[in-house]
Formats: sequence, structure tokens, C-alpha cells
Amino acid sequence: MLPWIRAPRPPRARRTLAALLLAVAAVVTPTAAAAAAPAATATASRGWNDYSCKPSAAHPRPVVLVHGTFGNSVDNWLVLAPYLVNRGYCVYSLDYGQLPGVPVFNGLGPIDRSAGQLAAFVDKVLASTGAAKADIVGHSQGGMMPNYYLKFLGGAAKVNAMIGLAPDNHGTTLLGLTKLLPYFPGAEYLLNAATPGLADQVAGSPFITKLNSLPDTVPGVHYTVIATRYDEVVTPYRTQFLDGPDVRNVLLQDLCPVDLSEHVAIGTIDRVAYHEVANALDPAHASPTDCASVIG
Repeated sequence: MLPWIRAPRPPRARRTLAALLLAVAAVVTPTAAAAAAPAATATASRGWNDYSCKPSAAHPRPVVLVHGTFGNSVDNWLVLAPYLVNRGYCVYSLDYGQLPGVPVFNGLGPIDRSAGQLAAFVDKVLASTGAAKADIVGHSQGGMMPNYYLKFLGGAAKVNAMIGLAPDNHGTTLLGLTKLLPYFPGAEYLLNAATPGLADQVAGSPFITKLNSLPDTVPGVHYTVIATRYDEVVTPYRTQFLDGPDVRNVLLQDLCPVDLSEHVAIGTIDRVAYHEVANALDPAHASPTDCASVIG
């Protein structure tokens, strides 16, 4: 370009809208920044997704891991999956919510369709293992989306426990950013068109409204929610908690006050949270969870 010729600048509203959407993406997608290189995703997971695995008498149900927004079946579970395999569980993880032309980063498609993918995957796991029910552990969107499966797609008959790590069960305000969307013409349309899986998670969205049109829980499923007060993605963090007769809501800092894990860490590396997951999967042999739970 010749030095005296300047490209036209986009209108202020368009620039501001772009900045807003970038800010929303930056807050919602820390998993992408924290994820391993794409090459790691191409590497077969070790120790889990083993369809020859048969559940033991001690751990009779397979565990299905459900990644978060911008996650995938490997990167989200590089720590938790081996942690559970080493404890004798048959562990499986799926990819869901893929968008055409977007590799590696999943969980971006419409969440009701993602729940259908989960339903098919659970059926596959149950058929492989011969188990009557599975336990589900999910992070972020992956801790909320299965509730749609449980409520609307018949999943309650096939799931024993639903364990959510920082799940956006009632949507999120993204630290208030979502409240700014109506002030920018076209922002909501662009968010819905480009990344419907993100738009569905906004507090008050049609998806969240439908999800919460029924009670938080369904009979027969044991629920555990593990949250951190330092969550910068699912806000306010207490909206993650569920109401129901068979629910245990856990705040990470009540177990270990010095644990500073935020939204990504609680789902991808936090051993205190993982100890609580192990307790929820096997409550008959639960042990106290505290700062020392990182050992073992």
C-alpha cells in the first residue's frame, strides 16, 4: 500500500462490536489457551477410551468425561482421565459440538444437538461395557449440557451420577459482559450465527430458559457441583449450584482455603477438585477432601 493512501477505518460501532466479541471470546475460551498443542490431540489417549475395558465390582459403572467450550476429548482430560483410570475406572471421553472447518476446538455448536451427541455416546459406552448406567463428569459447558440430556433426552434412566466442575447450570453473565450485547446492534445475531454454543450459555438465552423450565434435578440421579469462588467465566459463581433433594454443592475454597484455581484449573489440573470427584463417584469409600488431597 502506498504510504499516502490509508485504508478506510471501520465505523466506530463495528470496531466496538468486534472488541466486545473478542473480549467475550477471551473470557470464555481460556481452555483454548491452556490446551496442549494440536499434535497432542492427534495422539491417542492412553489408558482411557479403551473399549475392551470391563467395569469391576468395585467400580461397576463407566465414567464419561464431557469437555468444556473450546475443549476436546483429550486436552481437557490429560490429568483427570489417568487419575480415574489409575483408580480402576473404565473412562471414556467424547468430542461434541464441532463446527465445520474448526478443528480441535469443540463445544461451539448448538447445545441441544451436542446433548444428542452425548446421548449416542453414552449408549455406545453402555453397550461396550455391559453396564446398566454410567457416571458423567463434565467441565464448564460439559457440566451443564448433560442436564439437557437428563431432562429432555431420556438420560436419567442411563445415568447414576452427574458431577459438574464449574458448570454453567443457569447460564453466565461473563462478568457482566453479556449485559452489554443489546447495546451493540447485530452483536447477538453474530454470536448466535458464528458460535451458537456460546450464545446458548448466556444467562437468559432461549436454551438456558428451556433448560431451567424444569426443576434443576431429575429423580434417581446423584448430583455434585464443584465450584471455585475465583471463577471468571461462569459468573456469578453461585449460579453453578443446583437445588434438589440429591445434590451436593461444593465450594473448592471451603475444602482448601488456599486453593486459587479459577475456571480452567478446576477442570483441568486441580487435584483437590479431583479428589472430590473420586468421592462423588464412590461415596461409600469417600475420604475427607482438604488441601492435602493432592497427595495420592
